[in-house]
Amino acid sequence: MSNPKKVVLAYSGGLDTSIILKWLQEEKGCEVVTFTADLGQGEELEPARKKALAAGVKPENIYIDDLREEFVRDFVFPMFRANTVYEGLYLLGTSIARPLISKRQIEIANMVGADAVCHGATGKGNDQVRFELGYYALAPDIKVIAPWREWDLNSRNKLIEYAEKHGIEIATDKRGEAPFSVDANLLHTSSEGKVLEDPNDEAPDYIYQRTVAPEDAPDKATVIEIGFERGDAVSIDGEELSPATLLTRLNALGGSNGIGRLDLLENRFVGMKSRGVYETPGGTILLMAHRGIEQITMDKGAMHLKDELMPRYAELIYNGFWYSPEREMLQAAIDHSQELVTGTVRLKLYKGNVDIIGRSSPYSLYSQEHVTFEEDDVYDQADAGGFIKINALRLRLLKARDRKAGKNS
Repeated sequence: MSNPKKVVLAYSGGLDTSIILKWLQEEKGCEVVTFTADLGQGEELEPARKKALAAGVKPENIYIDDLREEFVRDFVFPMFRANTVYEGLYLLGTSIARPLISKRQIEIANMVGADAVCHGATGKGNDQVRFELGYYALAPDIKVIAPWREWDLNSRNKLIEYAEKHGIEIATDKRGEAPFSVDANLLHTSSEGKVLEDPNDEAPDYIYQRTVAPEDAPDKATVIEIGFERGDAVSIDGEELSPATLLTRLNALGGSNGIGRLDLLENRFVGMKSRGVYETPGGTILLMAHRGIEQITMDKGAMHLKDELMPRYAELIYNGFWYSPEREMLQAAIDHSQELVTGTVRLKLYKGNVDIIGRSSPYSLYSQEHVTFEEDDVYDQADAGGFIKINALRLRLLKARDRKAGKNS
């Protein structure tokens, strides 16, 4: 198969993708277009432009896009409408970023007439799957280049040697063995590898970048109120905020109160277990708040069905099937359930904990008349007897049959 003529590279400006950029030029002989996504990772992205220029990329072939609002509005918020967690704990911060990156890469490829796209994910992880499922779903005939599955630069020393040979700038902290790898965006930070590889060793304090240790958080609780419309958070303490601004504010509140740390041994899609240390301060608050507003606005049957669907929805996102028809079908059901999920939730943040202390909604299903312990005119307690007998009927018939059959259990 012939080499592509033009490739769009997902480019961070770091050592690995800088090497990939040069490798594409040298080994594949193709024109490279770099794409750097600002998803709120908290890094200065202009150095990526300078490095790309230094590597011979044409100025018109360098794309640095601020995708923070789109990321939260069109990917994070739809996921949070489902109260999505993978394997009971993980809020999918890395997983949910990949479909947006792949979407924008394909858009750029279409704009510049590229016949290939390239990512820097390794052959052991989930991200290669997520990126490539996104590429193929959006551009079925696109050529995908995954250098880590092709080249022989399979050690840090070999990467350093390649960089030195081709005049690629190497940061001082990259000379030694990296203590761990980090992926970050507006929803979370993810750390894995090296010092975290033994799951029995406690993660060192320097792993954490967005949160103070809960024991070091303030001794006074922080109380906030989050407003929701149709299942999405729209305000904090009465101030309306854009999606990205709101999540940024929640990150600051959560981080200063030691909220959102997770040490997880998870099951990767490719078959192995891996350990990740995650910080999701704003997302942890948002999840609890969304649960709170659903408690007062959603019907029991709809809530319980939604909770049954959630693990499947979470697995689809984790495995990279954001653009699949089954995810879109589930999303339609989830979004329908959120039509009247509107109101406010009051929360207390204190030393790593998030507690709901109040919730209200113009569409509340909570009836104090019905649940009061005082005398009321709306509920006849005698009705409960018939309700119980109807529900017990099959149990009574089962027991009678078992006795007749000589079963004593």
